[in-house]
Amino acid sequence: MQSSDKRKIVAYCRVSTALQGSGLEAQVRQVRVYCEQMGIRDVEIFKDENQSGAKQNRPALDRMMTAVKNNEVSQVIVPAFSRLARSTTHLLKALHEFKTYNVSFISLSERLDTSTAAGKMAFTVLAAVSQLERELIIERVKVGLANARAKGKVIGRKKLRNSDMIRALRRKGPPYRAIADLCGCSHGSVHAEVLAMKKEDAAKKLLEEQEKMKKQKEEEDLKTLGIAEEQKASNNSDTLPEYKYFETVD
Repeated sequence: MQSSDKRKIVAYCRVSTALQGSGLEAQVRQVRVYCEQMGIRDVEIFKDENQSGAKQNRPALDRMMTAVKNNEVSQVIVPAFSRLARSTTHLLKALHEFKTYNVSFISLSERLDTSTAAGKMAFTVLAAVSQLERELIIERVKVGLANARAKGKVIGRKKLRNSDMIRALRRKGPPYRAIADLCGCSHGSVHAEVLAMKKEDAAKKLLEEQEKMKKQKEEEDLKTLGIAEEQKASNNSDTLPEYKYFETVD
């Protein structure tokens, strides 16, 4: 039913890119269907297009939060709580502000209503899970990129500069501008290649040091084991076997 509260009911919808226009329409439709079912006749919908959920400041969201702080809003409806925010910190901050201004929060996909104690608890738990899933996705992407690079695959734009020639010339000592003229590339390309070379050299040196330390440790372990075996053998030789003597009478 329509609330007797004079403050207005609002909804918030968001898509990350302009190409997701149909997704924005679907969110708006979901909100309107819910309002019709609940007898809500007037609802103001704030829409952000081409706005990442990781950003805390977005045009439409900022306008809605200003209305909340001006005590103009009684209820906020979203198609899913991920539309409002992607981080646990941002979600809980928004929830705290809603509570401060006595604004209830309803998420349609998760069927959450923060006007209830169970809804508040579930919101906090699901917000943490959403943040965890996002971090896991980022971590999987990083691992995938590292694995691809390890297999020799080129990530990103194809380099147009002659890397081998730039590196060979740089090792001989000429300045960047001279190398750029000889290789037919920009000063920035030479600088980028030199940085990449230094990074690879440092990684190679670190790997060599790790291998050297590993080898030294193995040698020390073998030496320690050998000393222990020698000590054990020495202890065994110093211990005379015990004999029992028996006298026989003819």
